[in-house]
Amino acid sequence: MRIGLMIGPERRRYATKTAGMIEAAQEAEDGGFASVWIPQIPDEFDAMTAAALIGSATSSVEVGTAVVVAQTRHPIALCQQLLSVQLACEGRFTLGLGPSHHWIVEDMLGLSYDRPAAQVRSYLDVLDQALAGPGPILVDNEYFHIDNPLDITDQADTPVLLAALGPVMLRLAGARTNGTVLWLADERAIGEFIAPRINDAAAEAGRPPPRIVAGVPVCLCAPGEVDAAKGRAERLLAEAEVSPNYQRLLDRGDAQGVSDIMAVGDESAVLARLRSFADAGVTDISVRVLPIGDGRDELVASSQRTREFLASLTPDL
Repeated sequence: MRIGLMIGPERRRYATKTAGMIEAAQEAEDGGFASVWIPQIPDEFDAMTAAALIGSATSSVEVGTAVVVAQTRHPIALCQQLLSVQLACEGRFTLGLGPSHHWIVEDMLGLSYDRPAAQVRSYLDVLDQALAGPGPILVDNEYFHIDNPLDITDQADTPVLLAALGPVMLRLAGARTNGTVLWLADERAIGEFIAPRINDAAAEAGRPPPRIVAGVPVCLCAPGEVDAAKGRAERLLAEAEVSPNYQRLLDRGDAQGVSDIMAVGDESAVLARLRSFADAGVTDISVRVLPIGDGRDELVASSQRTREFLASLTPDL
């Protein structure tokens, strides 16, 4: 299992955020992490732009989005942006793409969330042609009618991962992409529900085994601090639990919420939890470092301890 870091979700002054993200990515690369993953938060910066900046400031680490919302970008516009980002990353960019949730697409943006899997399937028709290049993109399907001369040629192939939480999306991810990016999936949900479906779909389509990238909060701390760390996880990260998509995914496993998915405790406890994700079929882990402490200095020190321990395990567990 490859170990990567999630960077960018931390709130900070925008005047310093770009420099902070680049610094975090460079530290991840120097620490030997295999990848960095940038979330697309509804009220935050653009993940694709951040990926281009990070890619131009690093030289070896994989840079991925987790994930870009399909409905907010016409697929041709995304392909143009993808070309720019991939060139900035010198072939190290991975596109994480997904249909998001109704409370983002409909309630926040006023766009249609009708039949999201069908929307993504039509979207992939365009990406498939664009990334295959050279040649025009000619697509006439349920959602798109495109005759476009966009010509993506002299770049590395771009892996595509889907945010796939249900059976239809998992089959689509296995049959037509390089894998899936997950959040709020515990070991039972992955081992009994996600991995079998996506792996079977890939095998039936004659594709290589797909990647399963699991997002996991991690906090290295003393055993007596575990409850405090879990409480902080629920305060900072539990918002997504209200989504019906995530609720259905939680119902597939044993976790009740984000704190139950967390790898938390001393070195042996964190290592054992990470290994349990690998045993469930996870190929890559995207670590959301969640520090604890009173005040900035303690939080920074806690974050550094966790990152240093994870770095000692990199790039593969």
